[in-house]
Amino acid sequence: MLTLSRKRNESLVINNNIEVTILDIRGDQVKVGISAPREVPIYRKEIYLQIQESNKSSMTADGMDVLKNLLNG
Repeated sequence: MLTLSRKRNESLVINNNIEVTILDIRGDQVKVGISAPREVPIYRKEIYLQIQESNKSSMTADGMDVLKNLLNG
């Protein structure tokens, strides 16, 4: 993991097209702004993990049968 220090109104750039800016710092809370192309999905980690878990649970045997039927139908 890369660790960087940033102050309010300072930014970092990821992959030439994503900019992360520190907007505000209050106590132990940091407000972050993200500028990225529309096609780049951005999720809070807890939401991302919920999506991943939902995707895994939908790939049960029943889900695979439905997928096979769609592909073979």
